[in-house]
Amino acid sequence: MTTPVCTSASDAAAPVTQTLPYPSFSSYMRARQPALLRTARSLTGNPSDAEDLLQTALAKTYVAWERIEDHRALDGYVRRALLNTRTSQWRKRKVDEFACEELPEPDPVSAADDPAERQALRDAMWRAIMRLPARQRAMVVLRYYEDLSEVQTAEVLGVSVGTVKSAVSRALGKLRDDAELGLVRS
Repeated sequence: MTTPVCTSASDAAAPVTQTLPYPSFSSYMRARQPALLRTARSLTGNPSDAEDLLQTALAKTYVAWERIEDHRALDGYVRRALLNTRTSQWRKRKVDEFACEELPEPDPVSAADDPAERQALRDAMWRAIMRLPARQRAMVVLRYYEDLSEVQTAEVLGVSVGTVKSAVSRALGKLRDDAELGLVRS
């Protein structure tokens, strides 16, 4: 890692050899990538953006590898590339702001259109259906979730159409009176 220095006139005839700390770009990258990634993370604050930033800076370093005279200063070169690249990124960031007379406020979301409210209602409905007796539950599921007719439901369960009608009617009454469903709907 050191470069021999001529100390006397008799050494002037001897060739000066320079030992490079990193003989190739790939060896430099493998050795210094963790430290440089930490620097990139401190510049971006986001691990994914830091990896992209470091990759861009290393690509610039690779292109200039042969032109860099002092390989002992590579970290400084890459850090400067990191900083310049990051500065260019935030300068190029496009900001879409337009002056207007009225503020563009979104329309308020009604409870019926709110996905969280719809999911809460679905969950409460399934819990209420699970509290029904097994026979009523089967008829409600076949009739309304599987969209079978009363005749088809009766055929699947092997009961009369009248039994399906009365059992479904009782089940719907229980669902209307279910306290949990009342809380979710209001």
